[in-house]
Amino acid sequence: MNDEQQNPSPTDDPVSDRVREIHEVPAVELINTAAVHLMTASAVKVGLADLPNAEDLIDLDEARKLITALAGLVTAAAPEIGSQHAGPLRDGLRSLQLAFREASAFPDAPGQGPGEKYTGAVN
Repeated sequence: MNDEQQNPSPTDDPVSDRVREIHEVPAVELINTAAVHLMTASAVKVGLADLPNAEDLIDLDEARKLITALAGLVTAAAPEIGSQHAGPLRDGLRSLQLAFREASAFPDAPGQGPGEKYTGAVN
């Protein structure tokens, strides 16, 4: 084994590489990326996936958790990221909340749906 294999340089460490890369990413981009992941997962769980087996992927319990987490993130981050970024996130969140209500056999009372403790009642 040569010295390089025994003592890899810090640049050969994938974790160090990611840490170095992430420090360059603006906070608004990280927040938007996290929100998009939550939105995508929520959409799948409420049955909005554009897949032949979309109905098989519906899981409203999981969707409720994801939408609530998204609502908390969007509500908390909105003052920090500004309306140009928060507006589209709020629109997507509202669409998911409405889709959840439509997908529910027994819709929640107004103000009791996923994330509504952060956003207020959605109708």
